[in-house]
Formats: sequence, C-alpha cells, structure tokens
Amino acid sequence: MHSPFVFQYVTQCLYSKKKLHQNKSINVLLKTMSYFGFERVGIKNNDEVMELVEQTFPHIQFDENRLDLFFVDEMDIPLFQEIHSEGKLHNDSLVLVNSIYDNKEKLEKWNRLIVLPEITVSIDMYHCGLISIRREQVKEHFTIRI
Repeated sequence: MHSPFVFQYVTQCLYSKKKLHQNKSINVLLKTMSYFGFERVGIKNNDEVMELVEQTFPHIQFDENRLDLFFVDEMDIPLFQEIHSEGKLHNDSLVLVNSIYDNKEKLEKWNRLIVLPEITVSIDMYHCGLISIRREQVKEHFTIRI
C-alpha cells in the first residue's frame, strides 16, 4: 500500500474491531464517519440509513450543499459530475457507494467512475466502494478485504 492516507484509514478505521452495524456497507459508513469526525453528510434516497446515522451521530448535519461524506446506493458519472461541478465536494470529501457488486450494471458504473481524472483515490471493498478527490495525491485504486 503506497498511500499513507489509505493505509491509516484501512488500519485505524476499517480494520478496527468495533462493529457498529451488521450490514457491512452501513458499518463502513458509520466507522468512516466516526474516524474522520464528519459534520456534513448527504445520504441519497435512503431514509432508513439517514435515521440510523442521526441516531448514532446526533450532531450530524444533513447538508446537501457542502458534503464531507456522500452515501449513495448508486453512483454514475452524471451524478458525480453534477455534485462535483456544483462545489458540493471539497478536497477531503468522500463518496461511499453501496453494493458496487450488486449487479453487472452497478459494477460497470463503478468501473467507469473510478477512471475519471477528478477521482484520485478509489477503494473497492466489495460490499461498497469509496472514492475521493484528494488533489495532493496521485491517482491510485485499492482493493481491500473487509
């Protein structure tokens, strides 16, 4: 592993023993929010997850204008380009895509997404995928077992 950012995230967050939820994607979401201390989160079309996040992190703001973390069940290039061009993502924002291997279409969308030049870090965790636009980092893709 080459990236200190990814190494620390994987070893200190993803591989930590605490389990916050049975569903692996939701567990990654909650652990990631806790690890980074995010304050502004966007969750697209999933009221159940929004409610769970609100219960776990009562201080959290569901802010669609400027996002620290964006959780979606499906992400395609037009949606990413829309939120990126509108300035909703900042340099340290993360996008967590649920169930990237659910079906062939979702996996194809994921694979097209991670080659975009704006995306510098992508992490395939099988149950979900994480992308970042960290400008100071060279483009790298990781496959991590969780």
